[in-house]
Amino acid sequence: MSKAKALTIAGSDSGGGAGIQTDLKTFAALNTYGTSVITALTAQNTKGVHGIHTVPKDFVQSQMDAVLSDIPVNAIKTGMLSEAGIIETVAERLKYYQVDKLVVDPVMVAESGDRLLAENAVEALKAKLIPLALIITPNLAEAGALLGRQLHTVDDMVTAARELHRLGPRFVLVKGGHLPGEEKIDIFFDGKHIHRLVEKKIDTIHTHGTGCTYAAAITAYLAHGLPPLTAVQKAKVFITQAIKHGIAVGSGYGPTNPMGALWEELEHYRAKYAQKN
Repeated sequence: MSKAKALTIAGSDSGGGAGIQTDLKTFAALNTYGTSVITALTAQNTKGVHGIHTVPKDFVQSQMDAVLSDIPVNAIKTGMLSEAGIIETVAERLKYYQVDKLVVDPVMVAESGDRLLAENAVEALKAKLIPLALIITPNLAEAGALLGRQLHTVDDMVTAARELHRLGPRFVLVKGGHLPGEEKIDIFFDGKHIHRLVEKKIDTIHTHGTGCTYAAAITAYLAHGLPPLTAVQKAKVFITQAIKHGIAVGSGYGPTNPMGALWEELEHYRAKYAQKN
C-alpha cells in the first residue's frame, strides 16, 4: 500500500461528479490513501445544484481533529467551504496542525452556475485561508472574483497570478480552460517566473468536477513528495486524460473520469495479453 496520504476538505456531490467524491477517486487513481472532511451536503446531479445543507462549523472541526490527530496526512486540499465561519474554522485548525502542503481550490460557483460560496465569505477566504496555501488553483471566474474584475485573456491571467501571489500563497495556478481557442492554457507563478501549461482542448460537455479533480491530482502528487511545479505539470496531464474519458451520465454536464486513463491502460494490456495467447 502507498505511504502517501491526503485529506480533502470539501462538499459532497450526490451526483458523484465533483467535490469529495471525485477527490477520493482521484486520490485512489494516483495511489494515494484518501481521507475526508465534509463541509456541506449538496443535492446535485448533472443538471445543477438543487439544495445545499451546510455542516455546522463545530462538526467540521470535529472531523478535522479526528483525522489529523490520528492519520499523518502528507497533503491537504480544500474545496467548497460554503461560508465564512467554516473558512475561519478550517484555517485555525490548519494552523494548529502546522500544515505546509495545502492546496486551496477557491470553489465559488458550480459548473452549472449555482453559487457554492456565500458572497460575504470571499473576504474570509482571502484573509484567512489563502495566506496558508502552498498553491491556490482559481479558474478565470474565481480569480476575477478574488480580484474584483473579469479576466478575458492569457495576459490578464499572468497579471492576475502575480496579484494573487501578493495575498500570501507560495504558488498560484490560474486556470484558463474557459478561454476560447483550441488550447487549454494555465498560468503557474512561482513568485519569480511565469510558467505556461498547455494541452489541446477536448471537444466535450462532460467537464463537471474538472477543478476538483485537477486540484486533487495536484494534492496527490504533492503527497508523494513531488515539487509544486512538477506536481502541477503532471496534474495537468492527468486532468486532460480525465476530461478525455468524461462520462456521459445523466442528461446534463457529465463528470470527468479520474479512472479513465487507468482503464485505457488496462484495456491496452488486456489486448496485448490476448494477442500473445
